[in-house]
Parts: sequence; structure tokens; C-alpha cells
Amino acid sequence: MGHPPKRGPVLSYYVTDRTQFAGSESERRAQLLRTVRGAVAAGVDYIELRESDLCIRELELFAREVLQAIRSAGPARLLIDHRTDVALGIGADGVHLRASDIAASDARALAATSGAGQFVVAVDCRFAEEVRLAEAHGADVAVLAPVFEKISVAGNAIGLEELRRATLKDRSPDMRVEAGDTRRMFPVFAAGCADFESARHCANAGAMGIAGTRLFQQSLNLPTLVRSIRSI
Repeated sequence: MGHPPKRGPVLSYYVTDRTQFAGSESERRAQLLRTVRGAVAAGVDYIELRESDLCIRELELFAREVLQAIRSAGPARLLIDHRTDVALGIGADGVHLRASDIAASDARALAATSGAGQFVVAVDCRFAEEVRLAEAHGADVAVLAPVFEKISVAGNAIGLEELRRATLKDRSPDMRVEAGDTRRMFPVFAAGCADFESARHCANAGAMGIAGTRLFQQSLNLPTLVRSIRSI
């Protein structure tokens, strides 16, 4: 029986939330821009701008600032949460779609119509079946959440077993083919990790990336955290 292919470095996916910072609105935005630059310099691979309380115009203006901050600091990719139109309008690298948003195939079609090049489509998923559907609709990445419980929301975690199902971690390549599944490594990122240990458990369960807000935004040593995640 074959063995699963060797996984590459585990990627880091930082989801922003400026409301976690103290101060006025302008101070929170300035702090987020500093944090974004630091995250890029630390080696974070993806940054998802998720500032849901902003109106479309404010989101577009702030997203341009964030994109400029990223481009000036390194090669990280910027995804815009929820708003495919804003992502395409500012030249972001992609979009993160919620369950209530348009399908990944529709976002892909919009990107093609607008002439966008390598436009990344990430899809929020809660169950393995939703991961399969996201892939079938042309998504590039599934963000599975929450693997572990949030402190403020008890009983909402999906657990490591569901993550294994989503990543097909429990099947070798030969068994996958026998089951009629020719896929190999569709990227599933695990969200809901509070610390490095939970991130390590998710990576060992098959996650190709670790997504989160507090994990990255409140890290006391982000470069070390990103290096540690990458080397799991």
C-alpha cells in the first residue's frame, strides 16, 4: 500500500480584525497596517482582510492601504473577505467567500471577465462535504473552521476527525484511487487554533495551512511562530 505524498511547508493565513486593537478608529487602522507589515516580514503567506463593519467605500479605501503595505513588505497574498468586487477593483490577489456568498465558480468567472490573472478563491467550510463542493466549484483553498472551540463560543468546534475527513488524511493515495477519488492534495487550511500546539495537531491531521486572527495578530514573536508552523 502506498504512503501519502510528502507535504510541503505548512502555510500561514492571517485573518485581520482591527477591533482587537485599542484606541480610536484611526489608531486601530494604523496599528493594523503595522501588524500587516510585520506579518509579511515574518513570512505569513496569506492575509485576509476581514473588516466586516466597514461600508464598501471605506473597505475599498482601506484595502488599498493594506495592499500597498503588503506590496512594500514582501510577497504575501492579500485576500478580501466577502467582496469579490472590491478584491477585483483594487487588484487584490483573491477573495475569501463565506457560505452565504456567491459560488467559487461565479467568483472565478467574474475574475476571468475582469481580466484578473492568478486570482485566488478561498472558501469558508465547516464540513468535509463542503470542502468537496468548494473544490468542485473551482476553489483554490478551503478554510475549515472552527477546528477547536473558541473560548467565547462553547460547543461549536468540528474537531480533528472532521479535519482528517476533509483532507483525506485517513486514506493513502492508493485507497483514494480505489474509492474513485483521483484528487491528491487539495489545500485545506485549519482555522480555530489558539496556539502552536493546536496548529501542530491540525497540520498532523492533514491541514496544509493554519488560519487565524488571534494566533497571528496577538503573537509576541510572529517570526518564530511562522517558522515553527512552516516546519511542522
